[in-house]
Amino acid sequence: MSVVVVFELPGMTRAQYEQSAEKVAGRPGGVTSPADWPVAGLISHTSAPTPEGWLVVDVWESEEAFRQFGETIVPILQELGVPDAKPKVYPTHTVVTR
Repeated sequence: MSVVVVFELPGMTRAQYEQSAEKVAGRPGGVTSPADWPVAGLISHTSAPTPEGWLVVDVWESEEAFRQFGETIVPILQELGVPDAKPKVYPTHTVVTR
């Protein structure tokens, strides 16, 4: 079952987000397609600034696929000084893509 993963990251800056995306992709320029992620299973990725920091909302094919990716992203966020990167995971009801 697919899942929605929400990271609310107070204090995270755009620069930190872009650095994390570049580290995930393993090259300059960040993530531009699901193929840039180090594990399979990403359906969609969206990020946005908030008044408090940064918001990331992903849809993954399964919770297991996200957990595998979590082994990559959480240490990257910690390295960049983003504390308490604890995602909320929800089972999806509907996923619509183009």
